Amino acid sequence: MVYRTEATSIGGFIQQVAVSFLGNGYYFYVAGSVPEGKDPSAVDEKLIARYGIDISKWARARRKQAGTANLQYIRFDRFFVLLATHGQHPFFEEEASCIRDARRTPIRFAGYSISYRGGHPHVRIEQEEYKQMKAYFLDLAVHRSVVNLERELAQISFEPYAPVRRQLLSILRTVNRARKKAGFTPMTKNVFRFKRRIYRPFEPTLAQGAPLPA
Repeated sequence: MVYRTEATSIGGFIQQVAVSFLGNGYYFYVAGSVPEGKDPSAVDEKLIARYGIDISKWARARRKQAGTANLQYIRFDRFFVLLATHGQHPFFEEEASCIRDARRTPIRFAGYSISYRGGHPHVRIEQEEYKQMKAYFLDLAVHRSVVNLERELAQISFEPYAPVRRQLLSILRTVNRARKKAGFTPMTKNVFRFKRRIYRPFEPTLAQGAPLPA
């Protein structure tokens, strides 16, 4: 099988990094962007060849048993992440100054913060993005009707991973406290989508960020 590198949606990219990679022990990473003027596909091929990423699952199993690290690579548009498991590998020497551990330093992309905590992947809205969003809706809380506020809240496009759901509900509580104080009708949590979409990360999409029907 051809090693696929280019995610076709932000949601698919986030899912692949969090669930398939971090969830399987690929904690060490280098993130970057392909410079303007360079062909992203050429950069993909160069990194895959340099670090021997395009191998079978059987070869990965043998590497793991031998104490050698395995690597994965994924890109969306011009942003890419190169990830590795524990073990020995030239990657740790050649990228030493840039390597981060997702258990300590989250991968930040498209407003998301992706890390590994408490034994599982952790996807949330990046803190600064979240604060700005909360401030925005608090500012609207007593200046919009329930219908208009619900319409705005329903347009939030972050996939509702558990930490994201908690953040969205926190925004809702903040808005409702302000509305209650002003004597306005509160909103219900039904405005949010709480079921996460399941993506096929490398398959064509009907629209940006929307997965194909199953």
